[in-house]
Amino acid sequence: MNMSMDKAIGSASVRLSKKLTRIINHHLKNYHITTEQWSVLRTLNESDKISQKELSIRSDKDQATLTKILDLLVKQENVERVPNPQDRRSFLVEITPNGAHLVEEVAPYLEKVYVEITNGIGPDNLDIFREVLSKLEDNIAGLQEENNQKEGI
Repeated sequence: MNMSMDKAIGSASVRLSKKLTRIINHHLKNYHITTEQWSVLRTLNESDKISQKELSIRSDKDQATLTKILDLLVKQENVERVPNPQDRRSFLVEITPNGAHLVEEVAPYLEKVYVEITNGIGPDNLDIFREVLSKLEDNIAGLQEENNQKEGI
């Protein structure tokens, strides 16, 4: 009997995502951040001051979730909201020196963790894995776009 695509791809992807999140959260615990906070910090570290909307797109977080994450990162003094000179009603988000230092410390550490996670998987297979993930994401984006057009969004 063949395994369904739902089980082979859907369930397997969800399981892998949950396991990755758990192990990375475990390793980030000493830094007092979560994987969600890390992805926002890393994104901000690669950017200059950006709007919360742009950060939401770049970090793939919905606005409500991002607001909660930013509130925590502001409280930890890792990011700050600064007035937007082009629009007094909005703020720009930027990483603080404290946050930049945290990224400098965490990034190489997580790189070592991912080396352990990918142990025994050759570079060619990792390239194929990234290609497949990228194609799946592209296909999903296309399906979402079709759904949005059908719904008039």
